Amino acid sequence: MMDLTEFWTIASGNGIVLDKQQLECIERYAKELVYWNKQVNLISRKDEEKVLENHILHSISLLKYIEVPAKSRCLDIGTGGGLPGIPIAIATGNVSMLLVDSIAKKIKITHMLAKHTGLRNIEAISLRVENLAQNNKYLQYFDFIFARAVTKISDLLTWTLPIAKKNANFVFYKGGDISEEISIAMKKFPSLSFNVIDIDFFGYPKFKEDEKKIVHIKKME
Repeated sequence: MMDLTEFWTIASGNGIVLDKQQLECIERYAKELVYWNKQVNLISRKDEEKVLENHILHSISLLKYIEVPAKSRCLDIGTGGGLPGIPIAIATGNVSMLLVDSIAKKIKITHMLAKHTGLRNIEAISLRVENLAQNNKYLQYFDFIFARAVTKISDLLTWTLPIAKKNANFVFYKGGDISEEISIAMKKFPSLSFNVIDIDFFGYPKFKEDEKKIVHIKKME
């Protein structure tokens, strides 16, 4: 079980430096996530004691490899309890984050968790992501689209390409052997640029041992 000091030390050692206010926000979010998980299944019950390492550190791990500039418009699809969107918003500090999940009872709690961060630009709505494109506001709108343990890459891209800006970034968290999944997506979307990143954290080898990956896809046109 990781404590907050170890969490900060490992994050800092991998170039993700959090200030005191951000760390306090992470701690409060972790405690509330565990509390509400007993009411609504947001994360695996067996992960409640390892929420810092298995969920929050994993969520912000992309920041070791990918810059998320201030004021980026971000979307987290299938967010569940706000993962990875809320930790990313806390760690970056100044992005606009829309959290989307089709399960209303989850998003009701996630909306509350987002408000408790004190960050202004986090919104949570209950909606199927493929329906976002029906709102003209969101056509070619997002700079970053995140998904953690949601579905196949090809489906994620099919749903979200209409709402992604030119030069948008798709960041999908995956694990294990995804070579076939990547191959199918590359054939279906030849105009996109694909990069598979093995998460390798100094001081925390478990991500590498568990074959955790970030699939970073760029929209070029």
